[in-house]
Amino acid sequence: MRHRRTRIRPLVPRLNTRFTRVGAALLAVLAVFTLGRWSAPDATDPGLRLTAVEIGFAQDMSTHHDQVVLLASTLARDVTAQIRALADQMSTAQTAEIAMMRGWLALFDLPRTAEQPMSWMTGTHQHTGGAAMPGMASTGEITRLAAARGADAEVLFLQLMIRHHRGGVDMAQAAYAHASNAQVRRTAMEIVRQQVSELGVMTTLLTAREADPLPYP
Repeated sequence: MRHRRTRIRPLVPRLNTRFTRVGAALLAVLAVFTLGRWSAPDATDPGLRLTAVEIGFAQDMSTHHDQVVLLASTLARDVTAQIRALADQMSTAQTAEIAMMRGWLALFDLPRTAEQPMSWMTGTHQHTGGAAMPGMASTGEITRLAAARGADAEVLFLQLMIRHHRGGVDMAQAAYAHASNAQVRRTAMEIVRQQVSELGVMTTLLTAREADPLPYP
């Protein structure tokens, strides 16, 4: 497939690369501090326990987020500033959310990963439970992304990330519907809001590059 590079109006601000990296690091620290303050369940309350859904969501969504950070770091440096800024923005936001959710698990002395990933979604309409996390890129796809350059790297990154976000939205919607802790539900809804917004941006960018999304699920 021939990918034609199209000049389009930036949807992500074009920032000085050095400033973007420093700013992203500072934003990650600030986001972890801020989210941790208002989103940590109160472990000192003897009556408070995280449910199986809430534990599974924190474990699996943080693992799901790990791959976003991996994909962003795997993306070649020769892509446009617009795509690089978008990748850095998503990596920064999800790094903060990973720290927050793993903070919940540490607060209750729970393992960071599940023995049976996705079992918390058993019985929901989106997933049968116990299977692979939705939207995740395969090892082969990540290897392809590492080798891709220029416009090809941009297209593959957008395709993988769109599919990944669709899986993340399904997981967060299920958590919102079945969790009982108000703070967990609020976090799940914020993940839905953020990723749906980013899906709109990425779909526009992919269309401008005359490419189609990958099948999902």
